Amino acid sequence: MNMQQMMKQLKKMQEQMEKAQAALKAKTVEGRAGGGAVVVTMNGHKEILGVKIDPSVVDPDDVGLLEDLVQAAVAEALRAAEALAQEDLGRITGGLRIPGLF
Repeated sequence: MNMQQMMKQLKKMQEQMEKAQAALKAKTVEGRAGGGAVVVTMNGHKEILGVKIDPSVVDPDDVGLLEDLVQAAVAEALRAAEALAQEDLGRITGGLRIPGLF
């Protein structure tokens, strides 16, 4: 492969990555905790779009439980967003992990 062909391929990959990054922002994932009592919705850019809390888990005498559920739901949503990004962007990079993209 000559240098010119390689540069064309790199440019094409860059364009595909930009499109994939934009598409990730439109995709959403959810993290759930407490059997769905706390649900965190996040996009593929790891931005939290919403938090839903079932009123039954709001106990003023046990705020720690609610905090733990929110933390667990956020962690699960982050894992799902990371997996989504790796899946979508991995198709373009052929599984090559590029720093700053994952």
